Amino acid sequence: MDVYEDHLTWAAEPVRPRWQLALRFAGSIVWFPVVCVLWVAVAAVLFVVGLFADGIAAVSDRFERAYMNFFDATLGRVARLASWCVTWPELRHEGDTDYYKSRVDKVVGNWTARASAPIEPKKARPPVECEIPLRDYRGVGGRYVAEVALAQGWELRPTDVRKEVRLWWSAASKAA
Repeated sequence: MDVYEDHLTWAAEPVRPRWQLALRFAGSIVWFPVVCVLWVAVAAVLFVVGLFADGIAAVSDRFERAYMNFFDATLGRVARLASWCVTWPELRHEGDTDYYKSRVDKVVGNWTARASAPIEPKKARPPVECEIPLRDYRGVGGRYVAEVALAQGWELRPTDVRKEVRLWWSAASKAA
C-alpha cells in the first residue's frame, strides 16, 4: 500500500456539505425508483431477446459468452445511473468517523466469515476476492480498510481507492 500509492489517496474523503447531501438525498428519492424500473425493463427486454437468441447460442458457445457479457455490461451501466444517489445513513452520518469504522469492521468481518467458511461438497466455493466500495469507507479512508483487512488475513489487490478497495483471501492460496 505504501510502496505504489500516494498517502493522500488512502486518507478519508473530505466531508461533503450538508446542503449538498440533502439535495442529493431529495433527488435520490425521485431518481432511484426510476432507475429500478428502468433496470427491470432493460433486463426483461434482454431476457426476451435472449430467448430468441437461444437457438444461436445452442450452436455457438462464443455467441452465448458474448451475449452474457453484453447482458452484464448493459445492466451495469443502467445501475450506474444511480451512483450519485445518497442514502439516509450517508446523510445522517457524514463526517462521523466512528460510524464508518464500525461499518468497515462489519463489512470486512462479513467477508471474512464468508471466505473462511468450510468448503461444502456440491456447493459453491467460498469467495476468495472481494471489493469494498467507497460508500462503505469514505469517512475513514482506504487505509483503515487495509489495516482491518490485513489483520483478518486478507491481502491487498491492485486498487483504485477512490472507487473501492480490492482484497484477496490469502488462506485460499494456501489451501489450493
